[in-house]
Amino acid sequence: MGQGTGGRPLRSLNSIPMDRQKIERISRALSDETRLRIFEAISSCEHMNCGQIVSLRGVTPATVSHHLRILEDAGLIDCRREGQFVYSTANPKSVQEYTRQLSALTRKRKKRE
Repeated sequence: MGQGTGGRPLRSLNSIPMDRQKIERISRALSDETRLRIFEAISSCEHMNCGQIVSLRGVTPATVSHHLRILEDAGLIDCRREGQFVYSTANPKSVQEYTRQLSALTRKRKKRE
């Protein structure tokens, strides 16, 4: 598990702790403009398949697949196969925990100043 300041693990009172590596992975995943746009599109509906994302964003299927892999690895989306299609769904719990952890980092900094 990742470490917060003082060697304590990063954690929220009401959720599963998110380690520093996970925070960094999500930050990197969202730092790419195309991935952020793909994540936004998936988050705006129940689920999307690769073809729907390709038609919305004007990128190749291989590029979409690459970005979906990174978003899934970061825990921002869940992917499930149904026949020949893979459907992607946003993972709001991961985003909520990420936001809580960033807020906690900010509060720690303000206390030190």
